[in-house]
Amino acid sequence: MPYRRNPHTTDHNSHHNRSAQNHSATQAVTPQLRDWIVAQAQANVPAPTLLQAMCDAGWDENVALDAMDTTLREHLAHTAHQEGLPRASALPQPALQHSPARIDVGDRTVEVLVSMALPRLVVFGNLLSGEECDALIEAAAPRMARSLTVATDTGGQEVNADRTSAGMFFARSENPLVQRIEARIARLLDWPLDHGEGLQVLHYPPGAEYKPHYDYFDPAEPGTPTLLRRGGQRVATLILYLNTPEAGGGTVFPDAHMQVAAQRGNAVFFSYDRPHPDTRSLHGGAPVLQGEKWIATKWLRERTFT
Repeated sequence: MPYRRNPHTTDHNSHHNRSAQNHSATQAVTPQLRDWIVAQAQANVPAPTLLQAMCDAGWDENVALDAMDTTLREHLAHTAHQEGLPRASALPQPALQHSPARIDVGDRTVEVLVSMALPRLVVFGNLLSGEECDALIEAAAPRMARSLTVATDTGGQEVNADRTSAGMFFARSENPLVQRIEARIARLLDWPLDHGEGLQVLHYPPGAEYKPHYDYFDPAEPGTPTLLRRGGQRVATLILYLNTPEAGGGTVFPDAHMQVAAQRGNAVFFSYDRPHPDTRSLHGGAPVLQGEKWIATKWLRERTFT
């Protein structure tokens, strides 16, 4: 969908050739700009398109990103209060305040490839080494079984035709490899290690997929109280790509009109501060068209997962 240019940004066009520092110092985020950002989001304009529109109108990229992030978070909180939506949770927060290209996580430098405000989504590069990807696959392969989904009526698990992969779970800190990766994730996302479920490895053969779904537990379902007893709501997901399929297999975000390619060693992180579709965290695994796909998934909870 084409964007509608904000009439309140025209005064800044004459400054287009100034430095980013001058832009940051002089560009005020006005109520009119906030209203325009909200209007674009409500019209389902993809975040990258919205950001590009602001940059084309003369906005410094860092100022535009901060304005989008703050405005959309405040709007979501206000809407939630008005509509009586579920309460918001604290969230894992990668250190992205100054739009870094890389983040030092102690034993590795991780690249920041894409960052979006709504949904809150970050694509990381170089999170795992090739050797770590191969080792996870090798350790998981003998333990694979048909993937299950949460049975929302009981809080248990069940086979679901929407999910046609095979999978397994590592216990938290099960071996040195898993322990090292979990510690890296905890540092990258600034979230306690014990607030995460065990690392799940999934295998998608040709034709396998996972149709769009939400990872949070639906408060309206009778099995949800049972699921919440183990650590509260899920608040974020990290999908790590362990190989690169020959074709297909990307992670799709229908509400953001976005697809993240499955690239070995990379990962996509997204968070959802409340169990509600307004978070735009609907996502799925596109069908594998050629080759196979291996991923590892880390779900993060509100509190200690037992």
